[in-house]
Amino acid sequence: MGKLTAAITAVGGYVPKFVMTNSMLEEMVETNDEWITTRTGIKERRLLKADEGEGSSYLAIKAAVDLLHKTDLDPAEIDLVIVATATPDSMVASTAAFVATEIGAKNAFAYDLLAACSSFLYGMSTAASYIESGRYKKVLLIGADKMSSILDYTDRTTCIIFGDGAGAVLFEPNTEGLGLQDEYLRSDGSGRKFLGMPAGGSILPASMETVKARQHYIFQDGKSVFKFAVSNMADVAERIMQRNDLDHTDVSWLVPHQANKRIIDATAKRMGISGDKVLMNIQRYGNTTSATLPLLLHDYENQLKKGDNLVFAAFGGGFTWGSIYLKWAYN
Repeated sequence: MGKLTAAITAVGGYVPKFVMTNSMLEEMVETNDEWITTRTGIKERRLLKADEGEGSSYLAIKAAVDLLHKTDLDPAEIDLVIVATATPDSMVASTAAFVATEIGAKNAFAYDLLAACSSFLYGMSTAASYIESGRYKKVLLIGADKMSSILDYTDRTTCIIFGDGAGAVLFEPNTEGLGLQDEYLRSDGSGRKFLGMPAGGSILPASMETVKARQHYIFQDGKSVFKFAVSNMADVAERIMQRNDLDHTDVSWLVPHQANKRIIDATAKRMGISGDKVLMNIQRYGNTTSATLPLLLHDYENQLKKGDNLVFAAFGGGFTWGSIYLKWAYN
């Protein structure tokens, strides 16, 4: 028997029905389709409306159910449910616990994981560690965010970027040498002054004053975030290749966080990866935060082949960032 590794054995995904196009945003803020497309690569994004469902849990449940239906997996066999999210249903009760109950994962324990746009990447490391320990056999990792719930649609620096969505993957043991091979994860707490949500936490609790000051919406210093993201996403992706003696011919796919097309292009260029090896759906969904990586796997699942070398890279507020090298486990 080979070394025990943690492999992704199934994926699921979900995006809301409502499509917000760049032309719609032109009616709301001072912007235009050409400006948004040129600077971000985004043409449209999905938003969860109340008539369809409410909360990140709704998105997470939909993605999990999609995975379960595709695999005929009995949810009672799931040992652990992790929901990677920056927009939990509430600040106290675990969103993951509710999701696990709703999908019938009655024998699983569950919790949320928050690392902004790196949440799913960090969740991959966490889920793999549980599998590699030998204590658990099936870990369901979901990335889900309802970013529209914290967007100020009068702020053109943020409202044009984000969308809502969810993706899910199942991690299981593997003895063929497939699955997660290596990781390089980093953080820098000084970055929270450049990207975050000022109020609603323990430092600045909700009050009439914070609501009037519109401090419960996400903000970002675009230039600073872009500079850090371009540098750090490219650095970690290049480092993971060097540590594993990979060159551009060895990498089957780059799976990058969908924050900005220019950041994705810069990362691919540093790695020496051609555009046809880069998974991208930012033009349709925008930045869905914790959901970008699993939604890429969901959208491109039919193109992924057993043994493919995938390099994941992400950058998020806080700052958090990193890269993971994974061998795909199924056709």
